[in-house]
Amino acid sequence: MAGPNEKWSRPVELRLNREGKTTVAGPFEALAVLTESWPGEQSLSFVKARSACRGALAGHKSLEDARREFETAAAEARHKFERGRH
Repeated sequence: MAGPNEKWSRPVELRLNREGKTTVAGPFEALAVLTESWPGEQSLSFVKARSACRGALAGHKSLEDARREFETAAAEARHKFERGRH
């Protein structure tokens, strides 16, 4: 079971708004971003990322599986953010 202090092999950098970048180092931080400051709708990639991060914290998923799902959701959100700026 991964605890709240478990970190990914590499952090994920996000730019989901005009405020600047956010660095997410593990599934606990990712869940905080997903639940507290995620922009827009809860897409399928959002749901998969949230589930994978919860699974990693509970010991059912690997940390890196959670990271990959979170990166996918972040890329989708980033694309929507960039489209909305034009």
